[in-house]
Amino acid sequence: MSKKVAILMGSDSDLPIVKGAIHTLQGFGIHVEVHVMSAHRTPQLACDFSAKARENGFGAIICAAGKAAHLAGIIAAHTTLPVIGIPIKSSTLDGLDALLATVQMPKGIPVATVAIDGADNAAILAAQMLAITDDELSIKLSDMKKAMVDEVVAKDEKLQAELNK
Repeated sequence: MSKKVAILMGSDSDLPIVKGAIHTLQGFGIHVEVHVMSAHRTPQLACDFSAKARENGFGAIICAAGKAAHLAGIIAAHTTLPVIGIPIKSSTLDGLDALLATVQMPKGIPVATVAIDGADNAAILAAQMLAITDDELSIKLSDMKKAMVDEVVAKDEKLQAELNK
């Protein structure tokens, strides 16, 4: 059985951003579980979830949080699974606060961090981590990269045709 990915959100207001990660993972055929957990309001729930994540079949955990953005750190502190943080843009500092809180982790508690609101890249990174031991998923990722190349080449060909009329 292939590993699944957990996506944890500090608030349900993060869902519009997180939907990109959900759809990307599902597009690769990866089972996704999505939960709202708060590092500050439900710390025990978050700790318990991450401590049991490996035995519950997860291969990676994505955490989306804004402002203080401590969710990814508390999750990473309680698991040996890879944790990927998505800093969420807030109204106060445009997500810079969340970016710094997510990326500036102490030694021994790594959190891979993507761009502010970078849910799709978080999903792709999680898929790449799972693909280390899943050849079928690795092929799907290679196909995605090939499709990206084909798309850019087609856009350039269209541009060249337009400019050389």
